[in-house]
Amino acid sequence: MKYGYARVSTLSQELESQLKSLKDEGCEKIFSEKFTGTKKDRPQFQELLLTLKKGDTLVVTKLDRFARSAVDGIQIIRNLFEQGVKIHILNMGLIENTPTGKLILTIMSGFAEFERDMIVERTQEGKAIAKQREDFREGRPNKYNKKQIEHALKMLDTHSYKQVEELTGISKSTLIRAKKKMESF
Repeated sequence: MKYGYARVSTLSQELESQLKSLKDEGCEKIFSEKFTGTKKDRPQFQELLLTLKKGDTLVVTKLDRFARSAVDGIQIIRNLFEQGVKIHILNMGLIENTPTGKLILTIMSGFAEFERDMIVERTQEGKAIAKQREDFREGRPNKYNKKQIEHALKMLDTHSYKQVEELTGISKSTLIRAKKKMESF
């Protein structure tokens, strides 16, 4: 049987392109999840590994979809080879349990890990540069500007939190935080 595995690292990322590629490849059953690849205990992947048996084929779009690192990827594939499972990585081809197949796998795993490490490094560099700006603020941008918050706080003189929330859309918790912040100055 041909099984597919699709994974994205965050909840905001989409699985559709991977799922389409796996369906186009003829996968009869596809396991998918939104889970970081740095964790070994990914529930759907673990279930897939327990499902695979001799003669089955595991299909993934890219090597980094199921391996945390080059060493991890090689170990997972060796274990699958020992079970008689074939591996098909769509951007690399069918990985066979031969010396040449193992060499290609090792080289490609190294490149996949290098690429992931470079993305992390570039992200950290970009964040370090951004932190040097005076207006840098880590996290999500404010939903309401200072003027809106000040107006809502003034409304609290004559209205309840619930009324102000209904009129402005600014939550009670946001108003309480803003009020405490104003009082601390």
